[in-house]
Amino acid sequence: MEIMAGEAFSKLVSYDAQGLVPAVVQDLNGSVLMVAYMNRASLALTIESGRTWFFSRSRQELWPKGETSGDVQLVRQLRIDCDGDCLLVVVEQLGSGACHTGAVSCFFRELDTAEIANVAND
Repeated sequence: MEIMAGEAFSKLVSYDAQGLVPAVVQDLNGSVLMVAYMNRASLALTIESGRTWFFSRSRQELWPKGETSGDVQLVRQLRIDCDGDCLLVVVEQLGSGACHTGAVSCFFRELDTAEIANVAND
């Protein structure tokens, strides 16, 4: 994993008022697996360990991806967007998938135009 020193990389990140930055997780084939949030500590752990760590907004705690499911993500690239307020984490996904439902990706639901129109009219 070619990532500049963790502390130097973290200084490039623009964290929000809660100290968080969204992290888009993508597999090696380019498919988006999930979106989660990182804080300074989880970003540092991700860089140090080579595995994804996130900050749970609901539990208010750090969590390593795969802690309970065993579906681990090995970090292959870490990128920052032009504004510094979003991360792209390219991973090698191990196990059955990234989603807590057991799906490969959290983005498995597809809405058709009729469903979108119905929601818009409600």
